Amino acid sequence: MTPRVAAAQGGRTLRRLGGASRAVAALDLGSNSFHLIVAQMQDGRLHVIDRLQEMVRLGGGLDERDHLLPAARARALACLARFGQRLRGFPRGSVRAVGTNTLRRMHNAAEFLNAAERVLGHPIDIIAGREEARLIYQGMARSWPDDGRPRLVIDIGGGSTEIILGQGLDAITMESLYMGCVSLSEGYFGDGVLSDKAMSRAETAARLELRPVQAQFRHGWETVIGTSGTIRAVRSVLRAQGWTDGTITPTALRRLRAALVSARHLDRLKLPGLAADRAAVFPGGVAILLAAHESLGIKRMLVADGALREGLLYDLAGRLRREDVREHTVAVLARRFHADLAQAQRVMRTARHGFEYVARKWGLTEDDERLLNWAARLHEIGLAVAHNQYHKHGAYLAEKSDLPGFSWQTQRQLAAIIRGHRRKFPAEVFDALPEPQRSAARRLCILLRLAVLLHRSRSGSTPRGLRLQAGRRSLKIRFARGWLGRHPLTQADLVQEAAWLRAARITLEFS
Repeated sequence: MTPRVAAAQGGRTLRRLGGASRAVAALDLGSNSFHLIVAQMQDGRLHVIDRLQEMVRLGGGLDERDHLLPAARARALACLARFGQRLRGFPRGSVRAVGTNTLRRMHNAAEFLNAAERVLGHPIDIIAGREEARLIYQGMARSWPDDGRPRLVIDIGGGSTEIILGQGLDAITMESLYMGCVSLSEGYFGDGVLSDKAMSRAETAARLELRPVQAQFRHGWETVIGTSGTIRAVRSVLRAQGWTDGTITPTALRRLRAALVSARHLDRLKLPGLAADRAAVFPGGVAILLAAHESLGIKRMLVADGALREGLLYDLAGRLRREDVREHTVAVLARRFHADLAQAQRVMRTARHGFEYVARKWGLTEDDERLLNWAARLHEIGLAVAHNQYHKHGAYLAEKSDLPGFSWQTQRQLAAIIRGHRRKFPAEVFDALPEPQRSAARRLCILLRLAVLLHRSRSGSTPRGLRLQAGRRSLKIRFARGWLGRHPLTQADLVQEAAWLRAARITLEFS
Protein backbone atom coordinates (compact mmCIF):
# COMPACT_ATOMS: atom_id res chain seq x y z
CA MET A 1 0.00 0.00 0.00
CA THR A 2 1.10 3.54 -0.69
CA PRO A 3 2.23 5.41 2.46
CA ARG A 4 0.05 8.35 3.45
CA VAL A 5 1.15 11.63 4.83
CA ALA A 6 0.67 12.33 8.49
CA ALA A 7 -1.51 15.38 8.98
CA ALA A 8 1.03 17.08 11.19
CA GLN A 9 4.04 18.92 9.75
CA GLY A 10 2.11 19.99 6.66
CA GLY A 11 2.74 16.70 4.86
CA ARG A 12 6.44 16.56 5.67
CA THR A 13 6.33 13.20 7.40
CA LEU A 14 5.25 9.81 6.21
CA ARG A 15 3.74 7.01 8.22
CA ARG A 16 5.58 3.77 8.68
CA LEU A 17 8.30 3.43 6.06
CA GLY A 18 10.32 0.92 8.00
CA GLY A 19 14.05 0.31 7.81
CA ALA A 20 16.99 1.99 9.47
CA SER A 21 17.59 5.71 9.65
CA ARG A 22 18.93 7.07 6.36
CA ALA A 23 19.04 10.27 4.34
CA VAL A 24 17.30 10.53 0.98
CA ALA A 25 17.09 13.36 -1.53
CA ALA A 26 15.17 14.48 -4.60
CA LEU A 27 16.45 16.86 -7.27
CA ASP A 28 14.38 18.58 -9.96
CA LEU A 29 16.34 19.98 -12.91
CA GLY A 30 13.62 22.30 -14.12
CA SER A 31 13.64 24.62 -17.12
CA ASN A 32 13.81 27.65 -14.84
CA SER A 33 15.28 26.49 -11.52
CA PHE A 34 17.10 23.52 -10.04
CA HIS A 35 15.60 22.41 -6.70
CA LEU A 36 17.05 19.97 -4.18
CA ILE A 37 15.16 18.60 -1.19
CA VAL A 38 16.83 16.43 1.45
CA ALA A 39 14.96 14.33 3.99
CA GLN A 40 15.83 12.00 6.83
CA MET A 41 14.10 8.66 7.06
CA GLN A 42 14.02 7.84 10.74
CA ASP A 43 11.77 5.76 12.97
CA GLY A 44 9.51 5.01 10.05
CA ARG A 45 9.04 8.69 9.11
CA LEU A 46 10.40 11.02 6.46
CA HIS A 47 11.42 14.47 7.72
CA VAL A 48 12.48 17.25 5.33
CA ILE A 49 15.73 18.69 6.69
CA ASP A 50 17.12 20.83 3.87
CA ARG A 51 16.12 22.63 0.69
CA LEU A 52 18.34 24.25 -1.93
CA GLN A 53 17.24 26.22 -4.98
CA GLU A 54 19.13 28.03 -7.73
CA MET A 55 17.78 29.94 -10.72
CA VAL A 56 19.66 28.30 -13.63
CA ARG A 57 17.40 29.22 -16.59
CA LEU A 58 18.27 26.05 -18.47
CA GLY A 59 15.26 26.53 -20.75
CA GLY A 60 16.57 29.90 -21.87
CA GLY A 61 19.93 28.37 -22.72
CA LEU A 62 18.88 26.43 -25.83
CA ASP A 63 19.70 27.74 -29.30
CA GLU A 64 17.37 27.56 -32.31
CA ARG A 65 18.35 23.91 -32.87
CA ASP A 66 17.72 23.03 -29.20
CA HIS A 67 21.40 22.61 -28.42
CA LEU A 68 22.55 23.78 -24.98
CA LEU A 69 24.62 26.94 -25.15
CA PRO A 70 28.01 26.99 -23.34
CA ALA A 71 26.99 29.67 -20.81
CA ALA A 72 23.86 27.76 -19.75
CA ARG A 73 25.84 24.53 -19.59
CA ALA A 74 28.40 26.17 -17.30
CA ARG A 75 25.67 27.56 -15.02
CA ALA A 76 23.98 24.17 -14.77
CA LEU A 77 27.17 22.23 -14.05
CA ALA A 78 28.31 24.76 -11.45
CA CYS A 79 24.96 24.45 -9.67
CA LEU A 80 25.07 20.65 -9.79
CA ALA A 81 28.61 20.66 -8.43
CA ARG A 82 27.37 22.63 -5.41
CA PHE A 83 24.42 20.28 -4.99
CA GLY A 84 26.83 17.36 -5.39
CA GLN A 85 28.80 18.59 -2.40
CA ARG A 86 25.60 18.52 -0.33
CA LEU A 87 24.90 14.98 -1.53
CA ARG A 88 28.41 13.67 -0.98
CA GLY A 89 28.27 10.39 0.89
CA PHE A 90 24.70 9.54 -0.13
CA PRO A 91 24.68 5.87 -1.22
CA ARG A 92 23.47 4.67 -4.59
CA GLY A 93 19.69 4.61 -4.80
CA SER A 94 19.12 7.22 -2.09
CA VAL A 95 18.96 10.17 -4.52
CA ARG A 96 16.33 10.63 -7.24
CA ALA A 97 17.28 13.32 -9.77
CA VAL A 98 15.11 14.10 -12.80
CA GLY A 99 15.20 16.41 -15.80
CA THR A 100 12.00 17.76 -17.29
CA ASN A 101 10.95 19.70 -20.40
CA THR A 102 14.28 21.29 -21.36
CA LEU A 103 16.14 17.99 -21.14
CA ARG A 104 13.34 16.37 -23.12
CA ARG A 105 13.92 18.94 -25.87
CA MET A 106 17.72 19.13 -25.71
CA HIS A 107 19.40 17.53 -28.72
CA ASN A 108 22.74 17.07 -26.96
CA ALA A 109 21.14 15.83 -23.74
CA ALA A 110 23.29 12.67 -23.51
CA GLU A 111 26.51 14.68 -23.62
CA PHE A 112 25.24 17.10 -20.98
CA LEU A 113 23.96 14.29 -18.75
CA ASN A 114 27.35 12.55 -18.75
CA ALA A 115 28.99 15.70 -17.42
CA ALA A 116 26.09 16.47 -15.07
CA GLU A 117 26.12 13.02 -13.49
CA ARG A 118 29.88 13.23 -12.94
CA VAL A 119 29.69 16.48 -10.97
CA LEU A 120 26.49 15.52 -9.12
CA GLY A 121 27.71 12.03 -8.28
CA HIS A 122 24.30 10.43 -8.96
CA PRO A 123 22.31 9.35 -12.04
CA ILE A 124 19.83 11.77 -13.62
CA ASP A 125 16.63 10.52 -15.26
CA ILE A 126 14.73 12.31 -18.00
CA ILE A 127 11.02 11.88 -17.42
CA ALA A 128 8.12 12.26 -19.84
CA GLY A 129 5.53 14.99 -19.42
CA ARG A 130 2.82 12.70 -18.09
CA GLU A 131 5.22 11.11 -15.64
CA GLU A 132 6.08 14.61 -14.46
CA ALA A 133 2.35 15.25 -14.05
CA ARG A 134 1.92 12.04 -12.03
CA LEU A 135 4.74 12.97 -9.67
CA ILE A 136 3.44 16.53 -9.27
CA TYR A 137 0.07 15.16 -8.24
CA GLN A 138 1.68 12.75 -5.77
CA GLY A 139 3.61 15.59 -4.16
CA MET A 140 0.52 17.78 -3.96
CA ALA A 141 -1.74 15.01 -2.65
CA ARG A 142 0.61 14.22 0.21
CA SER A 143 0.90 17.84 1.30
CA TRP A 144 -2.81 18.69 1.13
CA PRO A 145 -5.77 17.52 3.22
CA ASP A 146 -7.92 14.99 1.38
CA ASP A 147 -11.57 15.99 1.53
CA GLY A 148 -12.58 13.19 -0.84
CA ARG A 149 -13.62 15.59 -3.59
CA PRO A 150 -12.25 15.41 -7.15
CA ARG A 151 -9.71 18.14 -7.85
CA LEU A 152 -7.96 19.83 -10.72
CA VAL A 153 -4.23 20.46 -10.27
CA ILE A 154 -2.25 22.91 -12.41
CA ASP A 155 1.53 23.28 -12.35
CA ILE A 156 3.23 25.96 -14.48
CA GLY A 157 6.90 25.16 -14.97
CA GLY A 158 9.58 26.84 -17.00
CA GLY A 159 9.01 24.90 -20.21
CA SER A 160 5.80 22.96 -19.70
CA THR A 161 2.47 23.15 -17.90
CA GLU A 162 0.98 20.04 -16.32
CA ILE A 163 -2.75 19.60 -15.76
CA ILE A 164 -4.08 16.72 -13.68
CA LEU A 165 -7.54 15.60 -12.70
CA GLY A 166 -7.45 13.40 -9.62
CA GLN A 167 -9.09 12.29 -6.42
CA GLY A 168 -7.42 11.28 -3.19
CA LEU A 169 -3.99 9.86 -4.00
CA ASP A 170 -4.98 8.86 -7.54
CA ALA A 171 -4.13 10.92 -10.61
CA ILE A 172 -6.87 9.99 -13.08
CA THR A 173 -6.25 12.14 -16.17
CA MET A 174 -2.92 13.82 -16.92
CA GLU A 175 -1.60 16.10 -19.65
CA SER A 176 1.63 18.00 -20.20
CA LEU A 177 1.40 21.07 -22.43
CA TYR A 178 4.30 22.53 -24.36
CA MET A 179 4.31 25.97 -22.73
CA GLY A 180 5.87 27.41 -19.60
CA CYS A 181 6.78 30.69 -17.93
CA VAL A 182 10.24 30.74 -19.55
CA SER A 183 9.12 29.90 -23.08
CA LEU A 184 6.21 32.37 -23.11
CA SER A 185 8.22 35.13 -21.47
CA GLU A 186 11.00 34.76 -24.02
CA GLY A 187 8.55 34.52 -26.90
CA TYR A 188 6.40 37.54 -26.05
CA PHE A 189 8.37 39.65 -23.57
CA GLY A 190 11.91 38.95 -24.75
CA ASP A 191 12.51 42.66 -25.41
CA GLY A 192 11.38 43.51 -21.91
CA VAL A 193 8.34 45.48 -23.08
CA LEU A 194 5.18 44.90 -21.02
CA SER A 195 2.28 46.06 -23.19
CA ASP A 196 -1.38 45.20 -23.42
CA LYS A 197 -0.74 43.85 -26.92
CA ALA A 198 2.10 41.58 -25.78
CA MET A 199 0.00 40.25 -22.89
CA SER A 200 -2.92 39.56 -25.21
CA ARG A 201 -0.71 37.69 -27.66
CA ALA A 202 0.80 35.59 -24.86
CA GLU A 203 -2.65 34.77 -23.47
CA THR A 204 -3.89 33.79 -26.94
CA ALA A 205 -0.89 31.48 -27.40
CA ALA A 206 -1.65 29.84 -24.06
CA ARG A 207 -5.34 29.42 -24.90
CA LEU A 208 -4.38 27.73 -28.17
CA GLU A 209 -2.24 25.24 -26.26
CA LEU A 210 -5.10 24.61 -23.85
CA ARG A 211 -7.78 24.21 -26.52
CA PRO A 212 -7.16 20.48 -27.31
CA VAL A 213 -7.57 19.54 -23.63
CA GLN A 214 -10.16 22.12 -22.65
CA ALA A 215 -13.16 19.78 -22.82
CA GLN A 216 -11.24 17.09 -20.95
CA PHE A 217 -10.48 19.28 -17.92
CA ARG A 218 -13.29 21.83 -17.83
CA HIS A 219 -15.58 19.54 -15.83
CA GLY A 220 -15.36 16.72 -13.29
CA TRP A 221 -13.69 18.60 -10.42
CA GLU A 222 -14.83 20.59 -7.40
CA THR A 223 -11.54 22.09 -6.18
CA VAL A 224 -8.66 23.68 -8.12
CA ILE A 225 -5.13 23.61 -6.70
CA GLY A 226 -2.07 25.30 -8.15
CA THR A 227 1.53 24.24 -7.47
CA SER A 228 5.17 25.25 -8.05
CA GLY A 229 7.08 28.49 -8.45
CA THR A 230 4.99 30.58 -10.82
CA ILE A 231 1.72 30.01 -9.01
CA ARG A 232 3.31 30.47 -5.59
CA ALA A 233 4.84 33.74 -6.84
CA VAL A 234 1.43 34.92 -8.04
CA ARG A 235 -0.07 34.08 -4.65
CA SER A 236 2.71 36.00 -2.93
CA VAL A 237 2.12 39.13 -5.03
CA LEU A 238 -1.67 39.02 -4.68
CA ARG A 239 -1.38 38.64 -0.94
CA ALA A 240 1.22 41.42 -0.62
CA GLN A 241 -1.02 43.77 -2.60
CA GLY A 242 -3.98 42.89 -0.39
CA TRP A 243 -6.00 41.75 -3.40
CA THR A 244 -6.78 38.28 -1.98
CA ASP A 245 -6.24 36.23 1.16
CA GLY A 246 -3.90 33.90 -0.72
CA THR A 247 -6.37 32.33 -3.11
CA ILE A 248 -6.16 33.17 -6.82
CA THR A 249 -9.26 34.49 -8.56
CA PRO A 250 -9.96 35.87 -12.06
CA THR A 251 -10.60 39.36 -10.61
CA ALA A 252 -7.26 39.37 -8.78
CA LEU A 253 -5.46 38.11 -11.88
CA ARG A 254 -6.92 40.92 -13.97
CA ARG A 255 -5.64 43.45 -11.44
CA LEU A 256 -2.22 41.77 -11.60
CA ARG A 257 -2.29 41.94 -15.39
CA ALA A 258 -3.05 45.66 -15.26
CA ALA A 259 -0.14 46.18 -12.86
CA LEU A 260 2.22 44.40 -15.26
CA VAL A 261 1.11 46.49 -18.21
CA SER A 262 1.37 49.71 -16.23
CA ALA A 263 5.02 48.94 -15.44
CA ARG A 264 5.68 49.08 -19.22
CA HIS A 265 9.06 47.33 -18.96
CA LEU A 266 10.60 44.48 -17.00
CA ASP A 267 13.28 46.85 -15.70
CA ARG A 268 10.56 48.83 -13.91
CA LEU A 269 8.60 45.81 -12.65
CA LYS A 270 8.76 46.17 -8.86
CA LEU A 271 5.84 44.35 -7.30
CA PRO A 272 5.71 43.63 -3.56
CA GLY A 273 6.07 39.89 -3.03
CA LEU A 274 7.87 39.28 -6.35
CA ALA A 275 11.46 38.06 -6.06
CA ALA A 276 13.89 39.89 -8.34
CA ASP A 277 15.21 36.69 -9.91
CA ARG A 278 11.70 35.67 -11.02
CA ALA A 279 10.64 38.95 -12.61
CA ALA A 280 11.96 38.08 -16.09
CA VAL A 281 9.72 34.99 -16.40
CA PHE A 282 6.78 36.25 -14.39
CA PRO A 283 4.69 37.80 -17.24
CA GLY A 284 4.64 34.55 -19.22
CA GLY A 285 3.48 32.64 -16.16
CA VAL A 286 0.71 35.14 -15.49
CA ALA A 287 -0.45 34.88 -19.11
CA ILE A 288 -0.72 31.08 -18.78
CA LEU A 289 -2.61 31.39 -15.51
CA LEU A 290 -5.06 33.91 -17.01
CA ALA A 291 -5.66 31.63 -20.00
CA ALA A 292 -6.17 28.59 -17.76
CA HIS A 293 -8.75 30.37 -15.62
CA GLU A 294 -10.68 31.47 -18.69
CA SER A 295 -10.39 28.22 -20.71
CA LEU A 296 -11.18 25.88 -17.84
CA GLY A 297 -13.77 28.01 -16.08
CA ILE A 298 -11.79 28.40 -12.86
CA LYS A 299 -13.31 30.77 -10.31
CA ARG A 300 -11.02 30.09 -7.35
CA MET A 301 -7.60 28.45 -7.13
CA LEU A 302 -5.94 27.32 -3.91
CA VAL A 303 -2.18 26.93 -3.71
CA ALA A 304 -0.28 23.90 -2.36
CA ASP A 305 3.41 23.79 -1.48
CA GLY A 306 3.99 20.14 -2.44
CA ALA A 307 4.76 19.38 -6.09
CA LEU A 308 7.35 17.53 -8.19
CA ARG A 309 10.18 17.38 -5.66
CA GLU A 310 7.94 16.08 -2.90
CA GLY A 311 6.44 13.60 -5.35
CA LEU A 312 9.93 12.36 -6.15
CA LEU A 313 10.66 11.84 -2.46
CA TYR A 314 7.49 9.84 -1.88
CA ASP A 315 8.16 7.81 -5.02
CA LEU A 316 11.67 7.08 -3.80
CA ALA A 317 10.33 6.13 -0.38
CA GLY A 318 8.03 3.64 -2.10
CA ARG A 319 10.95 2.09 -3.97
CA LEU A 320 12.91 1.74 -0.75
CA ARG A 321 9.94 -0.11 0.73
CA ARG A 322 9.72 -2.19 -2.45
CA GLU A 323 6.41 -0.50 -3.27
CA ASP A 324 7.68 0.47 -6.70
CA VAL A 325 5.03 1.91 -9.02
CA ARG A 326 7.00 0.47 -11.95
CA GLU A 327 6.08 -3.05 -10.86
CA HIS A 328 2.40 -2.16 -11.15
CA THR A 329 3.05 -0.47 -14.51
CA VAL A 330 4.69 -3.61 -15.93
CA ALA A 331 1.83 -5.79 -14.69
CA VAL A 332 -0.74 -3.48 -16.30
CA LEU A 333 1.17 -3.37 -19.60
CA ALA A 334 1.46 -7.16 -19.71
CA ARG A 335 -2.28 -7.57 -19.14
CA ARG A 336 -3.19 -4.83 -21.61
CA PHE A 337 -1.33 -6.59 -24.43
CA HIS A 338 -2.39 -10.10 -23.37
CA ALA A 339 1.07 -11.47 -22.58
CA ASP A 340 1.26 -15.17 -21.73
CA LEU A 341 1.91 -14.71 -18.01
CA ALA A 342 2.88 -18.35 -17.39
CA GLN A 343 5.51 -18.25 -20.15
CA ALA A 344 6.77 -14.89 -18.91
CA GLN A 345 7.25 -16.36 -15.42
CA ARG A 346 9.17 -19.34 -16.80
CA VAL A 347 11.46 -17.10 -18.82
CA MET A 348 11.94 -14.71 -15.89
CA ARG A 349 12.93 -17.50 -13.49
CA THR A 350 15.54 -18.88 -15.88
CA ALA A 351 16.89 -15.42 -16.72
CA ARG A 352 17.28 -14.68 -13.01
CA HIS A 353 18.98 -18.04 -12.50
CA GLY A 354 21.55 -17.07 -15.12
CA PHE A 355 21.89 -13.59 -13.65
CA GLU A 356 23.04 -15.02 -10.32
CA TYR A 357 26.01 -16.71 -12.03
CA VAL A 358 27.24 -13.75 -14.09
CA ALA A 359 26.27 -10.63 -12.12
CA ARG A 360 29.58 -10.24 -10.30
CA LYS A 361 31.79 -10.85 -13.35
CA TRP A 362 29.70 -8.60 -15.59
CA GLY A 363 29.29 -5.86 -12.97
CA LEU A 364 25.49 -6.08 -12.95
CA THR A 365 23.50 -4.49 -10.14
CA GLU A 366 20.19 -4.96 -8.37
CA ASP A 367 18.72 -2.33 -10.72
CA ASP A 368 19.89 -4.41 -13.68
CA GLU A 369 18.22 -7.52 -12.25
CA ARG A 370 14.98 -5.57 -11.92
CA LEU A 371 15.27 -4.44 -15.55
CA LEU A 372 15.84 -8.03 -16.68
CA ASN A 373 12.72 -9.16 -14.79
CA TRP A 374 10.62 -6.48 -16.50
CA ALA A 375 11.97 -7.38 -19.92
CA ALA A 376 11.17 -11.06 -19.33
CA ARG A 377 7.61 -10.21 -18.30
CA LEU A 378 7.08 -7.98 -21.34
CA HIS A 379 9.12 -9.68 -24.06
CA GLU A 380 6.03 -11.00 -25.89
CA ILE A 381 3.73 -7.96 -25.73
CA GLY A 382 4.40 -7.31 -29.42
CA LEU A 383 2.34 -10.40 -30.27
CA ALA A 384 -0.72 -8.22 -29.67
CA VAL A 385 0.26 -6.35 -32.85
CA ALA A 386 1.49 -9.18 -35.08
CA HIS A 387 3.49 -12.40 -34.80
CA ASN A 388 5.83 -11.37 -37.60
CA GLN A 389 8.71 -9.44 -36.00
CA TYR A 390 6.83 -9.19 -32.72
CA HIS A 391 10.08 -8.35 -30.90
CA LYS A 392 10.21 -5.07 -32.84
CA HIS A 393 6.57 -4.30 -32.09
CA GLY A 394 7.15 -5.03 -28.40
CA ALA A 395 10.21 -2.76 -28.32
CA TYR A 396 8.16 0.07 -29.84
CA LEU A 397 5.40 -0.35 -27.26
CA ALA A 398 7.89 -0.39 -24.39
CA GLU A 399 9.71 2.71 -25.60
CA LYS A 400 6.79 4.87 -26.74
CA SER A 401 4.08 4.10 -24.17
CA ASP A 402 3.46 6.34 -21.17
CA LEU A 403 4.83 4.12 -18.38
CA PRO A 404 4.26 5.57 -14.88
CA GLY A 405 7.43 5.48 -12.80
CA PHE A 406 9.79 5.01 -15.73
CA SER A 407 12.38 7.45 -17.06
CA TRP A 408 13.12 7.87 -20.76
CA GLN A 409 16.51 6.17 -20.29
CA THR A 410 15.04 3.11 -18.58
CA GLN A 411 12.34 2.77 -21.24
CA ARG A 412 15.00 2.87 -23.97
CA GLN A 413 17.02 0.17 -22.20
CA LEU A 414 13.91 -1.96 -21.72
CA ALA A 415 12.97 -1.53 -25.38
CA ALA A 416 16.47 -2.47 -26.55
CA ILE A 417 16.45 -5.69 -24.50
CA ILE A 418 13.01 -6.66 -25.82
CA ARG A 419 14.06 -5.75 -29.38
CA GLY A 420 17.12 -8.00 -29.14
CA HIS A 421 15.64 -11.03 -27.43
CA ARG A 422 15.31 -13.16 -30.61
CA ARG A 423 16.81 -13.72 -34.04
CA LYS A 424 19.78 -11.63 -35.18
CA PHE A 425 21.46 -9.76 -32.35
CA PRO A 426 20.91 -6.03 -33.09
CA ALA A 427 24.26 -4.59 -32.01
CA GLU A 428 23.37 -1.22 -33.52
CA VAL A 429 20.37 -0.87 -31.17
CA PHE A 430 22.62 -1.17 -28.13
CA ASP A 431 25.33 1.05 -29.63
CA ALA A 432 22.71 3.82 -29.80
CA LEU A 433 22.20 3.73 -26.01
CA PRO A 434 24.14 6.15 -23.78
CA GLU A 435 27.51 4.76 -22.72
CA PRO A 436 26.61 4.11 -19.04
CA GLN A 437 23.69 1.82 -20.00
CA ARG A 438 25.06 0.20 -23.16
CA SER A 439 27.12 -2.66 -21.75
CA ALA A 440 24.63 -3.72 -19.07
CA ALA A 441 21.69 -3.70 -21.51
CA ARG A 442 23.62 -5.83 -24.00
CA ARG A 443 24.47 -8.41 -21.34
CA LEU A 444 20.92 -8.50 -19.95
CA CYS A 445 19.66 -9.11 -23.46
CA ILE A 446 21.95 -12.14 -23.81
CA LEU A 447 20.51 -13.59 -20.60
CA LEU A 448 16.96 -13.01 -21.84
CA ARG A 449 17.75 -14.58 -25.23
CA LEU A 450 19.03 -17.73 -23.57
CA ALA A 451 16.03 -17.95 -21.22
CA VAL A 452 13.62 -17.60 -24.15
CA LEU A 453 15.55 -20.22 -26.12
CA LEU A 454 15.45 -22.71 -23.25
CA HIS A 455 11.68 -22.33 -22.98
CA ARG A 456 10.86 -22.55 -26.67
CA SER A 457 8.49 -25.44 -25.91
CA ARG A 458 6.58 -23.08 -23.58
CA SER A 459 6.69 -25.60 -20.77
CA GLY A 460 8.99 -26.98 -18.11
CA SER A 461 11.25 -25.40 -15.52
CA THR A 462 14.84 -24.19 -15.61
CA PRO A 463 17.01 -27.10 -16.87
CA ARG A 464 18.55 -29.09 -14.01
CA GLY A 465 22.22 -28.41 -13.43
CA LEU A 466 22.26 -25.22 -15.54
CA ARG A 467 25.37 -23.14 -14.81
CA LEU A 468 26.86 -20.11 -16.52
CA GLN A 469 30.41 -18.73 -16.55
CA ALA A 470 30.98 -15.24 -17.91
CA GLY A 471 33.97 -13.61 -19.54
CA ARG A 472 34.28 -10.05 -20.76
CA ARG A 473 32.83 -10.90 -24.18
CA SER A 474 32.05 -14.57 -23.68
CA LEU A 475 29.60 -16.90 -21.98
CA LYS A 476 29.93 -20.60 -21.22
CA ILE A 477 26.83 -22.67 -20.45
CA ARG A 478 26.96 -26.00 -18.68
CA PHE A 479 24.04 -28.46 -18.52
CA ALA A 480 23.59 -31.60 -16.46
CA ARG A 481 25.17 -34.66 -18.03
CA GLY A 482 23.02 -36.01 -20.86
CA TRP A 483 20.53 -33.13 -20.85
CA LEU A 484 21.48 -31.71 -24.26
CA GLY A 485 21.39 -35.18 -25.80
CA ARG A 486 17.78 -35.53 -24.73
CA HIS A 487 16.95 -32.06 -26.12
CA PRO A 488 18.31 -31.96 -29.70
CA LEU A 489 16.12 -28.99 -30.71
CA THR A 490 17.63 -26.89 -27.91
CA GLN A 491 21.10 -27.98 -29.00
CA ALA A 492 20.38 -26.86 -32.56
CA ASP A 493 19.02 -23.55 -31.26
CA LEU A 494 22.20 -23.02 -29.25
CA VAL A 495 24.34 -23.60 -32.36
CA GLN A 496 22.34 -20.92 -34.18
CA GLU A 497 22.52 -18.63 -31.14
CA ALA A 498 26.30 -18.97 -31.02
CA ALA A 499 26.46 -17.86 -34.67
CA TRP A 500 24.21 -14.86 -34.05
CA LEU A 501 26.21 -13.76 -31.00
CA ARG A 502 29.49 -14.29 -32.86
CA ALA A 503 28.37 -11.63 -35.33
CA ALA A 504 28.10 -9.28 -32.34
CA ARG A 505 31.62 -10.29 -31.21
CA ILE A 506 30.31 -12.37 -28.29
CA THR A 507 31.48 -15.95 -27.88
CA LEU A 508 28.94 -18.52 -26.67
CA GLU A 509 30.10 -22.01 -25.65
CA PHE A 510 27.92 -24.81 -24.30
CA SER A 511 28.34 -28.39 -23.18
